[in-house]
Amino acid sequence: MQKSKRLGGILLIVGTSIGGGMLALPVSTAAVGMTNSVFFLFFCWLVMTTGALLMLEVNLRLPAGSNMVSMAKATLGLPGQIVAWMTYLVLLYTLLAGYISGGSDVFHGLLQKAHIDVPNIVTSLLFTLLFSLIIYQGIRAVDYVNRGLMFGKLGIYFLLVFMISPHVDLPKLTGGSVGAITGSLMILITSFGFASIVPSLREYFEGDVKTLRQVILLGSLIPLLCYILWDTVIMGVVSRDGDQGLLQLMQSDHATSGLTDALTNAIHNPWITGFFSFFTSICMITAFLGVSLGLFDFIADGLKLKKVGHQGKLTLALTFIPPLAVVITYPGVYLQALRYAGVCCVVLLLLLPSLMAWRGRKNDRDGDGVLVPGGHFSLLLIGVIAVGLLMIAL
Repeated sequence: MQKSKRLGGILLIVGTSIGGGMLALPVSTAAVGMTNSVFFLFFCWLVMTTGALLMLEVNLRLPAGSNMVSMAKATLGLPGQIVAWMTYLVLLYTLLAGYISGGSDVFHGLLQKAHIDVPNIVTSLLFTLLFSLIIYQGIRAVDYVNRGLMFGKLGIYFLLVFMISPHVDLPKLTGGSVGAITGSLMILITSFGFASIVPSLREYFEGDVKTLRQVILLGSLIPLLCYILWDTVIMGVVSRDGDQGLLQLMQSDHATSGLTDALTNAIHNPWITGFFSFFTSICMITAFLGVSLGLFDFIADGLKLKKVGHQGKLTLALTFIPPLAVVITYPGVYLQALRYAGVCCVVLLLLLPSLMAWRGRKNDRDGDGVLVPGGHFSLLLIGVIAVGLLMIAL
């Protein structure tokens, strides 16, 4: 049973990470180039995984069920609580808006291929309504649904990589500019923004520190390897320039469906097109489920609402209505949402955890609860990196 839960936890992290980030990376890093992208992907993985471990460290010092608001209040007082409320809501609402936008775009594209033309507002509503019902059933339901989707997603991922690899044109992987990273760094950060579900995982694993550490490390390492391989095959097949090039897609309101079309025109293989469309759909769903679960639990904790009954339905409405309203108003918000979410990720999943851990370690004299080595120096380093990332983004 524990091994099954461990696998489920790893897949929840992988599913939360490999979603919009996976689809956006080749587009957002096209100007940076392949070699530079690998370096920055590794850097973002290392920093964000450290932030996730710091968040777990802080959460374990509080009662089970505590989320970011309770953690910030207990360690940083009212100012920390206010910052946590604001950044967490903006982060997860922004991510959800991005995933609803991307998911409805993929859904709309699939319906158009079936010669069914419906407005974007309808696909957004259907996408949100269908998968929000799973969130209402709780983390166990999300876990089992996510497992099935993840096995399918990873299987199709490796099949796509195998099928696309022979078409890779190595000269397309050369070039790029390090300076261009300023425009895409926040998307890379967002691609590893899985720490929002760490409090939910702590409750799910009943505070088993050893298992939780394994789940976070393995669950974050898989997306890193998948991102590098994915960037290689997509950037090696789809041209950087041109009308359907990766740089042009950065300016498009339909980046997800546009990437499918660009891949189709580059390879002319209906099997690859079909698998890619299915893959993009599952990516959006698994990321949507992971982020929705984190926001649902956050709102329930922050407002002291139950997750079932009338209060559960109110929590569900507060979770999904705001991002859905954003998508209905701005349907092409996908890539922009991921960039804005990156800024919030830095504040919430790097800066705040380092500050909270600093405060928490003052009361932990024997050091038993420390999960990130290096003492206060490592905390200071993460804080400085967070501030530096914010200066680049802003």
